[in-house]
Amino acid sequence: MNILISSSLNLSDIEIGHRYRLLIDAVQDYAIFMLDASGIVTSWNPGAQRAKGYDPEEIVGRHFSVFYTDEDIAGGKPERMLAVAALQGRVEDEGWRVRKDKSQFWANVVITAVHDDEGTLIGFAKITRDLTQRHRLDELERATAASALVQQARENEQKRVARELHDDLGQQIMALKMSLALHEMELTQYVPESIRGRLGSIGDLIGQIDAMATSVRRISTDLRPLMLDDLGLADALQWLTDSFEQRSGVPVRCDVHAEALGRLNDLAAISLYRITQEALTNVARHARAHNVSVTLTVDDRYCDLRICDDGIGFPRNSAPRPDAFGLLGMRERVLQLGGLLTVESAPGSGVAVMVKVPMSRIVVQT
Repeated sequence: MNILISSSLNLSDIEIGHRYRLLIDAVQDYAIFMLDASGIVTSWNPGAQRAKGYDPEEIVGRHFSVFYTDEDIAGGKPERMLAVAALQGRVEDEGWRVRKDKSQFWANVVITAVHDDEGTLIGFAKITRDLTQRHRLDELERATAASALVQQARENEQKRVARELHDDLGQQIMALKMSLALHEMELTQYVPESIRGRLGSIGDLIGQIDAMATSVRRISTDLRPLMLDDLGLADALQWLTDSFEQRSGVPVRCDVHAEALGRLNDLAAISLYRITQEALTNVARHARAHNVSVTLTVDDRYCDLRICDDGIGFPRNSAPRPDAFGLLGMRERVLQLGGLLTVESAPGSGVAVMVKVPMSRIVVQT
């Protein structure tokens, strides 16, 4: 689209021009200004002043390339934009632009060629909109999606290793234990008792093998709770809380409404399990609690998870520790699910970790 400027103005044209100037000056969300044919700024509206930081007397008369980054200037982008606008009538671009204070913002830019009645190029109209917030939100969404893919790939790999440890190595350890038990029985039958004592205790070896099998099961479960895949989230959380109670001696009430949990996708199930696991780890390390509760409820709209303790709580106005990776990890997992994590606490009143996730983000798509 070309803009034509008439060379013969009457009173009506002047009135229209005056109203047009009032309209341009009233716009605050867009930088709207004019350039001459060489790219020199010839007008400046309040929106441009707000977006770029220049007063009119500071910028009128300067080349518009001052708004571009050093890389864009070195690559000839300002001149190229004008050349395309002159050739095609209009050009649109998005990219980083530079304010007066040298800070950068992400801008959508439209440059339109302006011609007189004879079709001679006399300049350009330039409209710039600050899209920094939207751009950052888009980047955050892309980063979150990429993080979710990485997390899912890591969980899948841990699942594979855990299954091999449990099925392959676990079976070999059990076979080794059975072979030793058989040899012990043969020694009992065929070796005189007077010599048997000099051969060492096979029972000690069996005890070491039992300890090895326990370690393999623990490592396998830490990598991926196979119960989660075999029996589902409700049973996995019940097993997790029972194990925590046995290790810590702190009673845990686990209340899981399991009716709708079968609809959750794999990422949601492992994320909710890991969040609960991390929260219980924090309770064991820091809370000095006497009671803990884990509650998971699901309705048509939301999935709600709460892990609460009656321990010492957080000091008032305490800032998160820089090494608090557990809480950061929980927030990252909830963000990947499109939900919200809230932590409430007061000195002497324990800690409540609350997760709220929309069901539309975590159900299995059919």
